[in-house]
Amino acid sequence: MANIALANLPTLKKTASYYVLHILVASLVAYAVTGNLMMSLTLSLLEPTVQAFAFFFHEKAWERWSRRVPLSVRTSPY
Repeated sequence: MANIALANLPTLKKTASYYVLHILVASLVAYAVTGNLMMSLTLSLLEPTVQAFAFFFHEKAWERWSRRVPLSVRTSPY
């Protein structure tokens, strides 16, 4: 497990910073809608947590795709 974490450290750091930012934005939006601090914090934790996992796997899939597709295809305007 530690080897996986070390091998993916840049993506894990990016995922963690994205998670914190997402929690902050979700909390502010939920507070604006509910007017209740505790409810907004509770509501804002579920979706960003799921999203952080999805983001990590999306990044890994994107990296894999980038390695397989030739550069000329990736830079083509069409």
